[in-house]
Amino acid sequence: MSWYVIKNQGDAASLMTLLGGFHDECLREAHLWTGHWVSKDLSMTCSDSLDNCIRILVQRQFKDPSAIELLFEEVTLFNLVPTPENYESIIFEATLLVQGSTAYWSPTEGWWPDSPSRDEVTWVSAKRLRWRRVEWLGEELHYGPKEKV
Repeated sequence: MSWYVIKNQGDAASLMTLLGGFHDECLREAHLWTGHWVSKDLSMTCSDSLDNCIRILVQRQFKDPSAIELLFEEVTLFNLVPTPENYESIIFEATLLVQGSTAYWSPTEGWWPDSPSRDEVTWVSAKRLRWRRVEWLGEELHYGPKEKV
């Protein structure tokens, strides 16, 4: 499965076109990690660079592709706003922007990074964004535990 790099707004527009604006999709999973870790001798290794990464699995009700993985590297901000109870979490249209050296994605139509209400919805900003097609449909988890907790 090849990774496609989102380098500019043209690349972002191409992905939006391929996915129909992320219409009838859902954010299935997200996995966040850093370059920090503790070894067996309990010493800690800390990266001196912007080392936050997030992988997001998006599933959709259409074929070719039916699921994609977004890989955000050098994450600058991740704002998670869960859908309230008794509301569905269907993405009707997402936002994907590239401004300067930063890519922004939100599962909300018309979202904008400098909007006064920007933090009322989920969004991610990162210095690098890649995506790839995956065959991960269904209830099974791919990033975390395989069983429900």
